[in-house]
Amino acid sequence: MRVIIKDNNQEASLWAAHHIAAAIKAKAEKTDAPFVLGLPTGSTPLGTYAELSRMCAAGEISFSNVITFNMDEYVGIPEDHPESYHSFMHKNLFDHIDIPKGNIHILNGNAPDLAAECAAYEKAIVDAGGIDLFLGGVGEDGHLAFNEPFSSINSRTRVVTLTQDTIVVNSRFFGGDTSLVPKKAMSVGVATVCSAKEVLILALGGKKARVVREAIEGGVSHTVTLSALQLHENGTVVLDEDAAGELKVNSYRYFKAVEEAEGNA
Repeated sequence: MRVIIKDNNQEASLWAAHHIAAAIKAKAEKTDAPFVLGLPTGSTPLGTYAELSRMCAAGEISFSNVITFNMDEYVGIPEDHPESYHSFMHKNLFDHIDIPKGNIHILNGNAPDLAAECAAYEKAIVDAGGIDLFLGGVGEDGHLAFNEPFSSINSRTRVVTLTQDTIVVNSRFFGGDTSLVPKKAMSVGVATVCSAKEVLILALGGKKARVVREAIEGGVSHTVTLSALQLHENGTVVLDEDAAGELKVNSYRYFKAVEEAEGNA
């Protein structure tokens, strides 16, 4: 596992955006095949989305040959609901870049057959050639996408029941009223994320420090689904200083030394 530690939220977000842009460009130089990008929602990727939008507007990157698959969506709220992940993605990224609408994939939380929708989503990922890079965040309890603690490391896209902790955290988007937060969601599985050729996880802020330590320094466990990234041959976690706050001193020094050596290579 590669760990990048930046001074603050902004630097970490910019690093992620430029890494994604470089990956898109690198594939475009080798093949006409589209770049397949996995994307999260939530507050964590906002800085990265803002920078990708700026880069696109400035002509520094194009999404015209990019296909996206989002991690998750709530079950039972309309797509045009202000807190649906469809609305979130268009507001914070898709409306600001040159991606064709037909290249955007987000789970349908109002599908008549949710299990069939999940199966079709997995098939669509395979049909697109697999995900080249999956960007993600991590919950305060260590969950990756909506793969709450005790989710199978081998899980695939499915309907999940949200924990009370997640409902409480997400209630900030619903005026602080937990009763308005959907209790179920559709989510890619841990194995769906880890099947990507590259996985890039952003963890920002002191509230993520404990699970960052457990995911990086602890063993692989379904209690902290982010820890599955230890098994990925091309997995990177990008932290700000606050999120790195509970790492052992020697771990911190090791990751910073590696980052410095790579920067000087």
